Amino acid sequence: MSISKALRVRSAYAALAAASLSFSSNAFAQDAAAAEGEQDDVIIVTAVARGANVLDSSVSVSALDADQIATAAPRSAAEIFRNIPGIRSESSGGEGNANIAVRGLPIASGGAKFLQLQEDGLPILEFGDITFGNADIFLRADLNIARVEAIRGGSASTFASNSPGGVINMISKTGKDQNGGTIQATLGLDFDEKRFDFDYGGSLGQDLYFHMGGFVRQGEGPRDIGYDGNRGGQIKVNITKEFTGGYVRFYGKYLNDRAVAYLPNPVQVTGTNADPVYSNVPGFNISGDSLHSRFFRSAQSLDGNNQPQRYDITAGQRPLVKAFGLEGEFEVADGWTLTNRFRFSDVSGSFASPFPGSIDTAANTATALAGAGSRLVFANGLQAGQNVPGNALVASVVLFNTRLNNLDNITNDLRITGDFAVGSGTATLTAGFYKSRQEINTDWLWTSHLLEVRGGGDAALIDVVNAAGARRSDFGTVAYSASFFGNCCRRTYDLQYDTNAPFASLSMAFDKLTIDGSIRYDFGDASGRTFGSDLGGGRVGITSFDFNRDGAISAAEAQTATIPRGASALVDYSYDYFSYSFGVNYRVSNDLALFARYSKGGRANADRILFNNDNVNFVTGAIANEGLAIDFVKQAEAGVKYRSGGLALYATGFYAETEETNFEATSRQTFDRQFKAHGIELEASYRTGGFTLSAGGTYTDAEISRDRISPANQGNTPRRQADFIYQLSGQYEQDMFTLGANMVGTTDSYAQDNNLLVLPGFAQVNAFVAVRPIDRVQLSVNANNLFDTRGFTEAEEGAIPANGIVRARSINGRTISATLRYDF
Repeated sequence: MSISKALRVRSAYAALAAASLSFSSNAFAQDAAAAEGEQDDVIIVTAVARGANVLDSSVSVSALDADQIATAAPRSAAEIFRNIPGIRSESSGGEGNANIAVRGLPIASGGAKFLQLQEDGLPILEFGDITFGNADIFLRADLNIARVEAIRGGSASTFASNSPGGVINMISKTGKDQNGGTIQATLGLDFDEKRFDFDYGGSLGQDLYFHMGGFVRQGEGPRDIGYDGNRGGQIKVNITKEFTGGYVRFYGKYLNDRAVAYLPNPVQVTGTNADPVYSNVPGFNISGDSLHSRFFRSAQSLDGNNQPQRYDITAGQRPLVKAFGLEGEFEVADGWTLTNRFRFSDVSGSFASPFPGSIDTAANTATALAGAGSRLVFANGLQAGQNVPGNALVASVVLFNTRLNNLDNITNDLRITGDFAVGSGTATLTAGFYKSRQEINTDWLWTSHLLEVRGGGDAALIDVVNAAGARRSDFGTVAYSASFFGNCCRRTYDLQYDTNAPFASLSMAFDKLTIDGSIRYDFGDASGRTFGSDLGGGRVGITSFDFNRDGAISAAEAQTATIPRGASALVDYSYDYFSYSFGVNYRVSNDLALFARYSKGGRANADRILFNNDNVNFVTGAIANEGLAIDFVKQAEAGVKYRSGGLALYATGFYAETEETNFEATSRQTFDRQFKAHGIELEASYRTGGFTLSAGGTYTDAEISRDRISPANQGNTPRRQADFIYQLSGQYEQDMFTLGANMVGTTDSYAQDNNLLVLPGFAQVNAFVAVRPIDRVQLSVNANNLFDTRGFTEAEEGAIPANGIVRARSINGRTISATLRYDF
């Protein structure tokens, strides 16, 4: 590789880290070298038996190298995923907490239920939708990333547990084709971010090489919140020893970070449900503000053991990960290879963010809380002690204060793969065993507060004063419980999920024809105890507690929630399910291939099914119905692939039937539904000289085919499911500069399953330019949402309310950053 080409490749990695993403992948075997290779010979290693050329694989697969990711100018992992055809990624929650779906498979709650996120071939967490512990919360992007691979449907059902919709695999660099490093500094130009990244790798001796990289950062983030909400860092390291017939690799990861968790914010909606007009409420910019504030930085509550504790709200999404792993590949006989991947992740943290239970005027809020003649008073802030104007907007906030005490994950994947002759063709046989244990130990310690609706990070806490002049709140705290949610959701649980899965696959190639099939049998156990009335473990108690130790019980202290520690509920059940996938690929010519596949896979439900007392007998621990433990997905797909020179074209038609049992924390709703979806994915790319153009689009026609809880929704389109999502990227590169732009868009969708309120479609444009004035030095500018487009990814209301105020999550407004990088 020429020096100029190497510098341009590193520049892509630099732009990637400057954009602030996160990932890694399957066997690191396909590392930076693969990312630097020509796309005509892309070898896919994710969720397949053995690495295969795209045109010889009967699955729908996409790969993003560092150049493509840099062009997208993303600010989070979810914004990377939006550039993968078939993936619907709602990236409005901050650096984590995204809702991610694939091919019409639903998002009834949050996270990535039917799609598994992996780092280097193993899952981040066994379940992608742990309540307040979504897998993407524990990812951060930096210069460690080499490429991202994605499998939709297909063999994902049988090569990974709990992933019937697909796998997204983030592949780390190994240093094998690297001899040097990078240091870089990034500064937000119109928002507060300061970040330092480093990357270094190379040879330590014959067949011995290493890579290490990481970042530290601090800043307010892309929205005005009044304090440094994004602060922390990560370091990753690996070392590899190659030998005849294989290699051994050790690796580690340490992530200690804090990132703002953006939840729905108030927006004014006029017009009609079918043709709404979204606009800012007074003093609050939906694209650049948040209900976070420098005047609301901590809160008191009883902890999981009913002891008083003050909690730091500014920690937001607080991932703490200490992980190490071992990967090895050994040739055990001629043509037969044994591969093992092991990882232990010590995972913990917290999730703290204000959720608006309702938005109303100060006058209406005061009357509702303390009766006629009452008023609201600023408890702190810029107008502390003054009365709140009666027409001012006030948020009745439930603080989602959730302690992620233990999300430890231990995973091992062992497989043996061999090639042998079959008549005039060849065959590849793989057999293996997967085992994992996922801990889920969390405390929900929610409290209720009044907060001014005001932007700029200056929102004040508010007290309520009754007609007699007595305060009914403590410095903005209305109750030390979720009183705005009917005092629900004070709970704790300590659960263990053991997953075991033998699997096998056989692929046979005869000249132009490849036939493959794979099976997987998952069996597992759920065990542990829960506490809380909506978890079967006794009723949540509302008692009095003297938090300020003044000897008197205030109105707020008289509404203190406790966890019934003496009345636990038992969880003790087993489950099993069978998955299979069969495909055929026909290589019409060197440039053209046809494929088809049918698959059935399952997803074991975890903590979310426990929030309905009808689902589990909490005395015996047995599940009420074995069908509740597993949601099945059936998928069929067929497509065509074309690659010639710098041109690549793909088209895939798909059909899916999905079951889903789920629980949503914000609405306290349970779901028991079935879905149908069909559509087509289109993907294209073209390269010539220094110019690259890529595009993708997915049309989906989805419906709720059965709803056991809300039958009126049957036949409706699932919420937030657009008919068409698309992405378009272009880049031009020369020795002295690189420039690129990316557009990601969606058509209209419905806010809720009742199909009334519409979320308007939008297109977001991102761009970057990098210049290299002297050898080894690069200056780049990165713009996310260049045209400051307003776009909404979700809304709590299913119709415009009487006061016209909807609680919605929007994409961030325009943010621009500059990065100075030095390669050595």
